[in-house]
Amino acid sequence: MAMTMSQKILAAHAGLPEVKAGQLIKAKVDMVLGNDITTPVAINEFEKHGFDSIFDKDKISIVLDHFTPNKDIKAAEQSKQCRKFASKYQITNFFDVGEMGVEHALLPEKGLVASGEVIIGADSHTCTYGALGAFSTGVGSTDMAAGMATGEAWFKVPAALKFNLTSKPNKWVSGKDIILHIIGKIGVDGALYKSMEFVGEGVHHLSMDDRFAMANMAIEAGAKNGIFPVDEKAKAYMKYKVTRNYNIYEADADALYDEVHEMDLATIKPTVAFPHLPSNTKTVDEIGNINIDQVIIGSCTNGRLEDLAIAAEILKNRKVAQGVRAIIIPATQKIWLEASKLGYLDTFIKAGCAVSTPTCGPCLGGHMGIMAAGEKTVATTNRNFIGRMGHTSSEIYLASPAVAAASAVLGKIAAPFALE
Repeated sequence: MAMTMSQKILAAHAGLPEVKAGQLIKAKVDMVLGNDITTPVAINEFEKHGFDSIFDKDKISIVLDHFTPNKDIKAAEQSKQCRKFASKYQITNFFDVGEMGVEHALLPEKGLVASGEVIIGADSHTCTYGALGAFSTGVGSTDMAAGMATGEAWFKVPAALKFNLTSKPNKWVSGKDIILHIIGKIGVDGALYKSMEFVGEGVHHLSMDDRFAMANMAIEAGAKNGIFPVDEKAKAYMKYKVTRNYNIYEADADALYDEVHEMDLATIKPTVAFPHLPSNTKTVDEIGNINIDQVIIGSCTNGRLEDLAIAAEILKNRKVAQGVRAIIIPATQKIWLEASKLGYLDTFIKAGCAVSTPTCGPCLGGHMGIMAAGEKTVATTNRNFIGRMGHTSSEIYLASPAVAAASAVLGKIAAPFALE
């Protein structure tokens, strides 16, 4: 039976010769992930069910990234609970303040996820690692608890959508614009519990950071996961990070897809998702004069080095507009250091930006950029729901680092072309 890329990975981990869409399977997992918000819930379930051991101390990652450095007493207590659990079970991949980064940037950087693996995480954007050709998906904290104890998880095998990417994106068009364009086309439930498989010669024109951003936001179309083929760029990325053997899977030529979407990347323009859904998209030429109060550049979607390089190129020798707050959040300590060495942080500070330690911060309304009533933010984050980043009357406009940086300079939503 012909299988998609995701189905082949699941079949291998379930010890089955083949699987089909809709089938319920129990599969072994290669990594179980949690953060400072979801891990405490998982720990409570783990202990409630009487577990007293973990399946593999090297295959669990706990990253304290959401409300850290601790924003309040409750956040501090949650982090403390995670520290005690990690210490008790000697979890190898425990990342606290000073070592941590935003989890979905940190795990690939550390070589903890790789092609052909199955990763579950108690965070919906765990689908990020599909950029490396892994099957990775978000689960609830109860599933995380079971995964930590047994090293297994139940899955319903997803059907798939194929996105055939052709041509090369134009300047200032990134993976963020492409995935916003796709979500705008198919809707927030357009890939409900399906695998989004990105293929075609256009993939080769996408950097790894582009691919991470696209796989990261597959969940915003309702997808179970997003996944890319493993090409030379992906292999080069993993070469000095992943020290274990990994497997590469390819979809069968006659694999079944519920839908096939043709995407000419050369026709996609810088795209912005208006409140209050990632599917409420407009291209920059369709946007009128919308003044803003804040810009956030960071997150598990767009806090990587390439994102900061794009923002720095636009902000160099320019100033953030009067009345606009611009906050830059490098996603990991390594990215922070590299950005510093390359002069990006110097550029940001001279432009009038605040530069933060790695954290999820304002993305889910935690800290480091919460909005007051009626305020508007252009953010490189992944969700713009009502009240997501502050007051319920505030508004989030999702955009690429290029659009966010240009908007910071002009004080309104704009693309870099407007600065030329």
